[in-house]
Amino acid sequence: MLFTDILALGILCVITLVVALGRTRRRVYPLPLPPGPRPLPILGNALQLDTKRPWLTYTAWGKTYGKIIHSRILGIDLIIINSETIARELLDKRSANYSTRPVIRTNELAGLAFNTVLLPYGETLRQHRKIFHQVLKAEVSVSYHEMYSRHANELVINLLGATSDWQKHTQAYTASLIMAVTYGHLTDGYEGSFLTRAHELLDIAKHIVSPERAAMFTAFPFLEKLPFWCFGGALSLMGRSRELAQQLLNEPFDEVKGQIANGTASHSLVADFLSQAHDDADEDTMKAVALMGYIAGIETTTSTLQIFLLAMVLYPDIQARARAEIDQVVRHDKMPCLDDRASLPYLDAILREVLRWHPVVPLGVAHATSNDDVYGEHFIPKGAIVIVNQWALSRDEDMFPDASRFDPSRHLTVDGKLKDSFANHVAFGHGRRICPGRWFAENSLWTAASATLAVLRIDHAKDSNGDRIEVKPEFCTGTAIHPEPFHCSFESVNTAREGHLRAMMNSK
Repeated sequence: MLFTDILALGILCVITLVVALGRTRRRVYPLPLPPGPRPLPILGNALQLDTKRPWLTYTAWGKTYGKIIHSRILGIDLIIINSETIARELLDKRSANYSTRPVIRTNELAGLAFNTVLLPYGETLRQHRKIFHQVLKAEVSVSYHEMYSRHANELVINLLGATSDWQKHTQAYTASLIMAVTYGHLTDGYEGSFLTRAHELLDIAKHIVSPERAAMFTAFPFLEKLPFWCFGGALSLMGRSRELAQQLLNEPFDEVKGQIANGTASHSLVADFLSQAHDDADEDTMKAVALMGYIAGIETTTSTLQIFLLAMVLYPDIQARARAEIDQVVRHDKMPCLDDRASLPYLDAILREVLRWHPVVPLGVAHATSNDDVYGEHFIPKGAIVIVNQWALSRDEDMFPDASRFDPSRHLTVDGKLKDSFANHVAFGHGRRICPGRWFAENSLWTAASATLAVLRIDHAKDSNGDRIEVKPEFCTGTAIHPEPFHCSFESVNTAREGHLRAMMNSK
């Protein structure tokens, strides 16, 4: 590198350092900020974080500083909420001030600016949510009941023959459902390629789009000029992310176009859009909505389904009680369906406990304040990043005694009725940014869980010596988590239902 280049880089670093120092200077606030750990100059609390599992750090801080905490990373204000009451008070009741998102530069650098989840509050977001609402609202989601059942029945048969590769069947279940709604039926070879690349994109994105990871690009903008490879880890893959995003935005959309031209397109969100005139959305918007519906759904729903199966292995008594409830309500040779749901409260309680026991998105999706605010005796500045620590909420011993234990009865009244609504669970977010696909996710999870329990016993697998393989709950890291692969077995406990499913599969 030439001396002049080194000098220029040095000057740029000094300027950036001065800017960062300026960002760390405290504004004079009319009230104190929420309590929190003492920050270092410039770095703030960055060195105190568990960078792989920041929710654990925030939960530990909560025990020292309380239910609402202030932290600073590279001059950026973070407000961490460790209480469901406070989360609903601010994000639900004051949603006008808490509905936008912080600027996550890694999201944009990775070619994911179309990401509905991180769009700022405004017209583009309203367009996205309007389209999602048309195909995923409660009454429409229920109308897909035959599709849920068909795919859930296929899942059961596939699990029955599965060994260590059972995870791929849960991915295929979720992916095929969302594919059917968004793009319809694409060619079999292409669907496999699409799913593989979508998971690759997700694996990159969930490690780079957190506020903590993105903070250094906000504090030091010159870093954007450096080649991605120099950052190492997932950040070095932002170029690959751009490439994948463009492929996934355009290729399935263009295939549906081709199907419409030759008359082979099935009913779907994209096919309906292309077949009708639209004044309120263009092709780029529809491409973004379709892809986001797909990749957001497969990650969260698949992970939740895998956590459900993990819980069933670890808690066989709970599994047996749920199966007994199904057998009492549903005829022995008939599969449960959504019409039976109101009569199966314990199964619903299990799914609520799955969401609580290991939240799939432990820190939710960050909000940002549009204006200054006051909560109690504390000041919350405009532009602060607001994080709801779902892990802390799930481990609140006042609400959930012995919180690490899986116990569906927490969600039932003494007379066996459900206490709360699944679709309003904190796992789906808050206020105007609540997940528009929550009813679709809820129905697809319920159908898969009920079908699996109606036919199969989920148990520990055995090794070549016939000894039980122990299962220890371990989870990947990132903005979204899922169980690390574990061994389990699937045994039919209802030959009448199994035969019914196989007959239906053979008649396809």
